[in-house]
Amino acid sequence: MMRREADFLEAYRGYSMFERRELAQPHMSYAYEKEKYRVIREGRMDLLDSVTRIPPDGTEGVLSKDALRHQKNMLVAAITLFTRSAMDGGLPEEVAYAMSDSYILKGEECTSVEELDRLGDRAFREYTYAVAKNRHYSRKIEAALHYITIHLHEKITLENVAEAAALSPCHLSRMFKKEVGMSMVDYVQKERVEAAKYMLVNSDETLAAISQYLYFSTQSYFIRIFRKYTGVTPGQYRRNVVDPKITGHTVSGITL
Repeated sequence: MMRREADFLEAYRGYSMFERRELAQPHMSYAYEKEKYRVIREGRMDLLDSVTRIPPDGTEGVLSKDALRHQKNMLVAAITLFTRSAMDGGLPEEVAYAMSDSYILKGEECTSVEELDRLGDRAFREYTYAVAKNRHYSRKIEAALHYITIHLHEKITLENVAEAAALSPCHLSRMFKKEVGMSMVDYVQKERVEAAKYMLVNSDETLAAISQYLYFSTQSYFIRIFRKYTGVTPGQYRRNVVDPKITGHTVSGITL
């Protein structure tokens, strides 16, 4: 059995290389793909549009004889590499893997190649934005941000975050405002609103359930803080701001 499988794989590789040579269809180069990974790793928002306009310098490999399955497999491969590039750029593992899971699961729900293409482009942009947003912090502040990210659904205090960052509460408060550009309280609120936006888009949870999960003291407080950062209520955001067909979806102020 093992020998027959090895013979098949060797034969298929040989046929694939022969067919590409005969049809003058070289495989897409690693240099072409690497440029996208560099944009993500460095959080280069300024290069997003120019890189997406670069024409491919070859053709994709064939990952399935079915066109839709092939494109889903290509998306999984791309998301895997986007995730690694983002982590290399400093994006916390928890955030990167959560993004990866959500995109792969969403990809499985897509029913057309065009829809998968749009989802892949959105992923490229969102990973790049996430890295850009996370860069240029000291190790102490990165530790503080990491603690906040994985405890958004719990009570977060200055003392607990300071302990995680190995700083005094007073020192952390000063450093946080200087590096992040806002107080820790404002940052936690903003991140909880971002998490709420994701839940409003990708779940059927009620506003009350989302409010409780993200540790807002009351639903009315949740609505007030959500409106403070988005200009609309959570209900309005779910009904009107989010396009469930992927296109036009706004994340953290950028249109994907």
